[in-house]
Amino acid sequence: MSDLLHFEDYAAGQVIDLGTYAVTAAEIREFASEFDPLPFHLDEAAGRASLLGGLAASGWHVCSMLMRMIADSWLNKSASMGSNGVSEVKWLKPVFAGETLSGRVTIVSKRVSSKRPEMGIFECLFELFNQEGVKKTEMTAVVFMRVKAA
Repeated sequence: MSDLLHFEDYAAGQVIDLGTYAVTAAEIREFASEFDPLPFHLDEAAGRASLLGGLAASGWHVCSMLMRMIADSWLNKSASMGSNGVSEVKWLKPVFAGETLSGRVTIVSKRVSSKRPEMGIFECLFELFNQEGVKKTEMTAVVFMRVKAA
């Protein structure tokens, strides 16, 4: 675990790049058919006829894409101890097939747990943008990170 980044390696206000994720129509349909089978997630014509304006990824699928980006670009390289939840998710704009999402996390604040001194607590803001810089999703959550000094 010594090669992993720990609580002390991060600063409040720090922004971490989460990389990119290319969204495909096939995966939108696959996720929707399994977990969110609404017509505008399954069919292009139904998507165009909806308020979304096209075949759009389920918001839950977008959260899953974001989680993949978070794990690959940050948490799997850190001494992450999990989370106790997400306080807010905003699906600001639909995510469409053919878009390439980029993500970032901002560590809004950090503190060491008063009950578990081996655990640091980050309040984080996660954001997803498309290739044109349009913000698509915003999520606020807590992330627990192992304290090296404990």
